[in-house]
Amino acid sequence: MTALYRKYRPQTFDEVVGQEAVVRTLTNAIEQDRLRQAYLFSGPRGTGKTSLARILAKALNCERGPTTTPCGTCLSCVSIASGQSLDVIEMDAASQRGIDDVREIRERAILQPIARNKVYILDEAHQLTKDAFNALLKLIEEPPPHLVFVFCTTELDKMLATVRSRCQTFMFARPRLADLTKLLRRVADGEQMDVPDAALALVARGARGSFRDAVSTLDQLASATGGAITVQSVLQLLGAVEEEALFRLLDHVVDQDAAGALAFVEELADQGQDLARLVGDLLEHLRLLMLLQHLDELPEGVPVTDETRDRLRAQANQLGERQVIRLIDLLAVAIDDIRQGGDPRLPLELALVKVARPQADLSREALLLRLETLEARVAHGGTTAAAPAPAPRASSPARLAAVPAPAVTAAPAAPAVTGASGAPAVEEEDVEAPSAPPPPPAGAGPLDLATLQQLWRQAVLPAVGERSIPLGSVLSQARPVQLAEGRLVVEFPPSASFNRAIAEEPKNTAILVEAIHQVSGQRIGLAFAVSDPASAGDERGDDAHQHHGPMSEDELVLLLQETLDAHEVGDDN
Repeated sequence: MTALYRKYRPQTFDEVVGQEAVVRTLTNAIEQDRLRQAYLFSGPRGTGKTSLARILAKALNCERGPTTTPCGTCLSCVSIASGQSLDVIEMDAASQRGIDDVREIRERAILQPIARNKVYILDEAHQLTKDAFNALLKLIEEPPPHLVFVFCTTELDKMLATVRSRCQTFMFARPRLADLTKLLRRVADGEQMDVPDAALALVARGARGSFRDAVSTLDQLASATGGAITVQSVLQLLGAVEEEALFRLLDHVVDQDAAGALAFVEELADQGQDLARLVGDLLEHLRLLMLLQHLDELPEGVPVTDETRDRLRAQANQLGERQVIRLIDLLAVAIDDIRQGGDPRLPLELALVKVARPQADLSREALLLRLETLEARVAHGGTTAAAPAPAPRASSPARLAAVPAPAVTAAPAAPAVTGASGAPAVEEEDVEAPSAPPPPPAGAGPLDLATLQQLWRQAVLPAVGERSIPLGSVLSQARPVQLAEGRLVVEFPPSASFNRAIAEEPKNTAILVEAIHQVSGQRIGLAFAVSDPASAGDERGDDAHQHHGPMSEDELVLLLQETLDAHEVGDDN
């Protein structure tokens, strides 16, 4: 019985899928009688290099040829398709790679063909020895008029440069998933297989851009299932991770449930799941989330159902951009360990814990993630997920629905805490934090510096704190010193250059601009400066809220922990 990948191998240029540029160039060359006598087809395995070489041979030797539409019924076309043509010689350079094999080619090449052209197809041509390549050079450069060479290789860089310079080179690209799925549907319909589109999409994705691997997998599935192929049977054969498992695993990350994530990995391992495949599939899932976060839509070529697309969009809204990118970076370490023969389990578990519980990670990236998470919590009403993790639960479309943000409320002041580094923290105030003042009435006059200086601590800094508590602490050391032509200069003391750098970040500058607009109803430009040490003195006075020096990373971590503790105390009360 003929294997499906051989039965459905393309027989004409029109049947070739995914190599439009190569087909267009070759057909134009045939129509314009501009054929070369040496071609080099390069590309990944299973992308159709040898099949297209055979089609080219049929186009040259067809009784109606040279033609771009070989008949497929004449003696020459039939013998080439069956591999029995005396004019088309296929050689495997992996086994016939020596100079003696090339000498045999040279002796036979001068013989006249039975049809029109004698075509040599050398597969895995990069494995020819250097002496064999050198023996071919003269024949490639000055061949008899009836001789055509087609070199096929998966490693172009190993081809001898002098041979490459004598060939017209074509680069074969990996086919798009949509092209692979279309081909698989044609094969499945031709073989009367009962298989849903979702199962074909999984087979296409598992083939990694190889037509031959995709059709061979479909052939194997048909034999195993009797032609009734399901998504579950594809997952079992490929060892792929079920889509639901990927959603559920990242749900634990959304919930900051490190224990639940570890328990679920243990459950998958007990089920016999290949954890190396889990890492790869999870990376692909995270890639789709990253695309949604930055493009708003998935590319058309991504083979997912409408339901999966909606669930991906909902999960992309629940996970922060920094969380997704951080997890991708950490899983890349697991991929490196796998390639070196390591066990993927530990790096996978470490990645999940570091993202689900960033306070367990002391790296700078984890610190930034914690700050961003805190800002998001404050923006959603000051709720915190730092309490004990919830019990694991399975994903569902309802579970993944986007959660509306509650109304923003003023953040309560944190109690006074002194960190291990001795840096003073935010002190407790005797009065409640002021709520944001109402917008100024319509027709209010222009904003002046004196008014803004008066509002700075009374209204502007509290409004900043509602959006970002750490930024509010950073700006508590600054003061407005100049307002001209709609541009405000905010000055920091000489020892706070680090804090000035934080305030100048575009995201933080935008927060301050919005806070001033909320208070004054006017949008103004911003500039930041550091005061002259000689004039710094005591002109700012003593303020219970200010830090007397730049905030180090340790102090930022301390501030973050104090704020989390304050929110937990407020929730308990």
